[in-house]
Amino acid sequence: MTSKKSINFTVVPDESEQAEGRSAASETTYSNFCAVSHTPFDFTLTFCEMRPLSEKDVEGVPEGETQTVMAPVKVKVTVPAQLIPALGAALQENWRIYQDAYSNVGWAKGQMGGKVH
Repeated sequence: MTSKKSINFTVVPDESEQAEGRSAASETTYSNFCAVSHTPFDFTLTFCEMRPLSEKDVEGVPEGETQTVMAPVKVKVTVPAQLIPALGAALQENWRIYQDAYSNVGWAKGQMGGKVH
């Protein structure tokens, strides 16, 4: 009888040319706004690039009113619901490391806590 052995794997992104026929340089997309939605099966993260509002955007809007601003969608990522706890933990750990590394920068001292929807 053969005994079963336990093997651990670490998964890392493969950005080489051979990975699924892509070019060596994977595309990077900048986003400063993220909307989150979900179904019973998965979560969708919609990344947008929100530009500063202009005078035209705010003129004529009564004070206290809510104005809808359209942000161009850059990319949508849909992941299974089972991935969300690990994704949240990875984001929290990387945020902690970031704060430790850049704690001398004013906007990294908890002042930046932009809202994610």
